[in-house]
Amino acid sequence: MGNEGGGPGSVRLASAAGRWVLAVAVLGEAMVLLEATVVNVALPSIGRDLRAGVAGLQWTLDGYVLTLAALVLAAGSLSDIYGRRRVFILGTAVFVAASALCAAAPTIQLLVAARFVQGVGGALLTPGSLAIIGAVFHADDRLRAIGAWAGLTAVAAAIGPPVGGYLTDAVSWRAVFLVNLPVGAFVIIAAILRVPETRDPTRPGGLDLRGAALAMLAIAGACFALIQASGGLTPAVITAAAVSLAAAGTFAAIEPRSSHPMLPLELFRSRQFAAVTVLALVAYAALGGVIFLFVAFLQITLGYTALQAGAATLPITALMLILSRPSGAIAQRIGPRIPLAIGAVLTGAGLLLMAQIHVGDGYLTGVLPSLVVFGVGLAALITPITATVLASVGSRHSGIASAVNNAFSRLGQMIAVAALPLAAGLSGAAFENPARMAAGFPVAMTIAAGMSFAAALLAWTTISDNALNRPAPDAEPVAKDLPPSLQRHCAVAGTPLAAYSNPRPSSRPPPAKES
Repeated sequence: MGNEGGGPGSVRLASAAGRWVLAVAVLGEAMVLLEATVVNVALPSIGRDLRAGVAGLQWTLDGYVLTLAALVLAAGSLSDIYGRRRVFILGTAVFVAASALCAAAPTIQLLVAARFVQGVGGALLTPGSLAIIGAVFHADDRLRAIGAWAGLTAVAAAIGPPVGGYLTDAVSWRAVFLVNLPVGAFVIIAAILRVPETRDPTRPGGLDLRGAALAMLAIAGACFALIQASGGLTPAVITAAAVSLAAAGTFAAIEPRSSHPMLPLELFRSRQFAAVTVLALVAYAALGGVIFLFVAFLQITLGYTALQAGAATLPITALMLILSRPSGAIAQRIGPRIPLAIGAVLTGAGLLLMAQIHVGDGYLTGVLPSLVVFGVGLAALITPITATVLASVGSRHSGIASAVNNAFSRLGQMIAVAALPLAAGLSGAAFENPARMAAGFPVAMTIAAGMSFAAALLAWTTISDNALNRPAPDAEPVAKDLPPSLQRHCAVAGTPLAAYSNPRPSSRPPPAKES
């Protein structure tokens, strides 16, 4: 069980085993992405049913994102140490249980609490989803598998609004949570039966608890400050920001001296990894503004129903489905720099077109062109970003690399959700005012477009044309680069397959002597 269809690094994408692994990874991540977008459309119905105010509805969205972002780095480290499949399954189980609690919540307070727990499950399964792809597939198929994963999971995020609109109108807002139960059950069973276990064989010891706690404080403090910033620089916002900065500074100071750091800071010595991480932050900040504001603009200002607003975004879904794999192939052939720059420019152009939408514009002539340009740009961006992250560090760090990418992506989206309404004059009651939304939405889209153009410049100046064609940094581990306790292993350089074939040694190597 769990090892059918080949071991780590040997599974081919065209095989039945490869299709199973891809399906499990995509469906697991899809649940997380769906819950980040599907709830947006259901918020008005939730507010009426549970008699919730604006603050309660904001925390229904932000509580989920906050716990997911705060815990994802620790979860990525756990997956590298204890097994990506194991942590992925645990996260899926927590996520499904929390979804059931969300669906049954009788009050807004209990719904928000369940959403916090749902974020914990999402944090545990998210790094494993991409890390499994990076570690299990054969090197010749890895980029194509990443392309398929990126395209299909992006489609899951894009179909969130139409799915949420349909379930809310046809059934109930509670159905947007109940849909996770059968999907999650399938993912758990299929992962147990069809996905090989992988881990980082060079990681000694357990989780770096001190580093994990500091990382959680730094990210949670930043997220909380951003969420509450719409109310001004209150003492709570200032305190949260100060805690975040202090925790981040302490984390950076102590991690290099840790015997088993949660986040090996040498990853950032890779110019490509550091550059693409910043690129993900900027690009996803721009995209987060669209996910949050566009569907609301269609409903509040243009008078769309929840179902109509969700269905209006389907062109983005179709373009992601059609173009994501070809964009990965193009990036492999010519390098990621040009596709990333062009994709960011196109998303910016799409956002500027969205800023021109006015009351009375028809869908085909006013709305659709912006969605098409934006969707093509998004399809060109997602796969190269994901592939460059994994290619820049290699497979043994795939769990923590995926977690870093996710943490910065979520932080970028959080910045957009907090800052764009504030900058566009849409905070508080103004958000639900049709006239104020009509005036503020173009401002927000113009700011988001500026972030997209900044991402294009960043990609053009920092990403290498051959970033995807270099040998993985850990393809040939050298003894001096390993922990002292592992330097007595066979001196032949090569991928440490023995560690994968025997993931649970009967005895742990003695610890290195302190110098």
